[in-house]
Amino acid sequence: MSVSGWWREAALYQIYPRSFQDTDGNGIGDLEGICRRLDHIADLGVGAVWLSPIFRSPMADFGYDVSDYRDIDPVFGDMAAFDRLLEETHARGLKLLLDFVPNHSSDQHPWFQESRSSRDNPKRDWYIWHDPAPDGGPPNNWMSNFGGSAWEWDEHTDQYYYHAFLAEQPDLNWRNPDVRAAMRDVLRFWLDKGVDGFRVDVIWHLIKDAEFRDNPLNPHYDASHPDIDRYLQVYSADQPEVHDVIAELRAVIDSYDDRLLIGEIYLPIERLMTYYGRDNSGVHLPFNFQLIQCAWNADAIGSLIHEYESALPEGGWPNWVLSNHDQPRIAARVGEAQARVAAMLLLTLRGTPTLYYGDEIGIADVDMTEEEVLDPAAINEPGVSFNRDRSRTPMQWSDKPVAGFSDGKPWLPLTQDWRERNAAVQRQDPASLLNLHRALLHIRSIEPDLLSGAYRRIDMDEDVLAYERGASIAVILNLSSEPVELSLPDKWKAARVLLSVRSAQALNEVPANLAGAEGVILKIKDAE
Repeated sequence: MSVSGWWREAALYQIYPRSFQDTDGNGIGDLEGICRRLDHIADLGVGAVWLSPIFRSPMADFGYDVSDYRDIDPVFGDMAAFDRLLEETHARGLKLLLDFVPNHSSDQHPWFQESRSSRDNPKRDWYIWHDPAPDGGPPNNWMSNFGGSAWEWDEHTDQYYYHAFLAEQPDLNWRNPDVRAAMRDVLRFWLDKGVDGFRVDVIWHLIKDAEFRDNPLNPHYDASHPDIDRYLQVYSADQPEVHDVIAELRAVIDSYDDRLLIGEIYLPIERLMTYYGRDNSGVHLPFNFQLIQCAWNADAIGSLIHEYESALPEGGWPNWVLSNHDQPRIAARVGEAQARVAAMLLLTLRGTPTLYYGDEIGIADVDMTEEEVLDPAAINEPGVSFNRDRSRTPMQWSDKPVAGFSDGKPWLPLTQDWRERNAAVQRQDPASLLNLHRALLHIRSIEPDLLSGAYRRIDMDEDVLAYERGASIAVILNLSSEPVELSLPDKWKAARVLLSVRSAQALNEVPANLAGAEGVILKIKDAE
C-alpha cells in the first residue's frame, strides 16, 4: 500500500454545507451548490475540502444528529448528487473529507428506536442506559454540553439514557464491540466510494468512565459560564480506553490508500498529544484549536507555538486552525486588519492549516434578533453559550440579491456589509483579503521550507512575532496597530520580500519599520 501523506502539504478548506450555496431556492445550501463553487475553492489553492455533516438527520442539531449514516439528507440532495460532487472534486485535483459523527446518533435512528423499545432488546446495550440514583434522580452529575443534566428519563423502560449534547442525540456505547464493528462498516461504505478521509466529531468523548463516577467540581466556575463548566470532565470524556477505539478506526483508514483521519479534540496540549496514539497509531491530525483560544499578542502566540511544537511526539505532524463552525470567526475576534495578519500566520506555520469558508473574504460577526437564533445550545443557555449561528452565516459571493447565495430567504441572516464584502468584489481588488489568501497559498505551495522547514522563533519587539522556516524563509508579523522599528538579523536585511500582508504583493525591499497590522514573508538570499 502506498502512503503519500498528501495532507502534509495540502491546506484544508472547511465548508458548512447549509451556508455555502443554495441552488433550489429554499435558503439552505446543498451539494449541487458546492459543485458549482468548486472552481472558487480550487482557484484559492487549497488541497482538500471538508464537509460538515450531510447525512440524513432530523436536524435537531443541524446534521450532528444522524438518523442514517449511509444516506444523504434530502435538504442537501441525494446520493447521486454526492457522487457527482465527489467526481467533480477529484477532477479538480482536490480531496474530499466527510464529517463522521460516531459519539451519538439521532434519537430517530433505527438503532436507538430498537434500543429504547425494551430492556431486553438486542440493541439495548448499543446506547448508555442506567438506573436512577437512590433518590430517583439522574445516575450522576454529568452535564450536557448544551445545558442541564446529560441524563434523560425514559418512562417506557424506567431508565435514564445518556446524551452529552441534546436529548435528541443519545450517546452510543462504544464499549460494545457490535457498535464498534457497525461504525467501522460505515467508514468502509464511504471509503469504498472514494472519500479521502474523515474528521471525527468529539472523538475524545467516545469512551466514558465504566463506573459512572461523579465529575469533580470546577473550583473556577462562575454563573457566567455554561452548565458544562460546573464540573471538570474527568470521567465523562477523555478516558484511556478511547485510544484503543481510535486505533481500530485508524486501522480501517490505513487499509485504504492515502486516506486521512482527523479528530476533533478540545483538550490542553499535553492531553491532545496522546491522540496521535502509540507509535502514531491514532488520528493523523488531532485538531489543534489552540490559536482559537489564545490571546492575540506576540508573546502569547509565540509561547503557544513553542509549547505545541515541543510537545509533538516523534513523527507527529502539526496542524493549525483559526476558525470553525463552533467558534467565533477570526475577523470577529481580532478585527479585519489583524485577520489579514492571522492569515499569514496560519499559512506560514509548520503543519497542515485548515481554512474555514468565508474567512478568505473576512466575514465577521452578524446582527441577529432573538427570534432569528436557531442554535440549540444558544437557545438552551441564552447569554452564556456562544451562538454558533454567528459563525455559520451564508457565504457572500457577490452584490446580487442575498449575496448570490440563494434565490430565496437564507436560513440565517447575512452580515451587514455583504454588498461590499463578497468574493466577486474582492476578486477584482489585488490587495483584497481573498487575493492575499490566494497569494499565501501559492507561495506555500512553491516554497519547500514553508511545507516542511523547521520552525524557529526570532526575538524582536514585544509586538512582533518573527520566525524562520527552514533555511530560506523568514516571517515577520506585527500583531499591534502601531508601527514598530525592526532590528533584523543581517541575513534578513538583504532578503527578498515575497509578500506583504497589507498590499498582498511583493515589496521592493525589506522595510526598516513595520506598519501596524503588517506582515511580510522574506526569502533569504544566502539560501537561494
